Amino acid sequence: MGNLGMPELIFIFVLALLIFGPKKLPELGKQLGKGLGEFKRASTDLKRSIEEEVEKATREEAEKAVPRPDPVPGPGPQAVAAAETVASPAAEERGDPVRPA
Repeated sequence: MGNLGMPELIFIFVLALLIFGPKKLPELGKQLGKGLGEFKRASTDLKRSIEEEVEKATREEAEKAVPRPDPVPGPGPQAVAAAETVASPAAEERGDPVRPA
C-alpha cells in the first residue's frame, strides 16, 4: 500500500464519494477513525501484556537459576574410617601397627 500516489488517492476518494454520497462519507470517515483508534489501543494492550508475561517468565527463570546453598560434599563416614585405618608407607616399613581411630 506504500505505492499509492496522489492520482490513486483522488480516484479512491471520488469512487467512495460516488458510491456512498456526500452525506454518508463523513460518517464513514468517523467510523473508520474510531475503528483505527480502537485497533491501535487493542494492539498496544496486547503488546503490553506480552511484555509483562515475558518479564514475569524472565524473573522466574532468574529465581530458578540462583544457586541454593547445599552442604559441602565431602567424604562419607565410611571413607573417613577407611582412610584412618590405612597406615602410611613409612609406618609400614617401621612395622608400626595400624590403629583404627
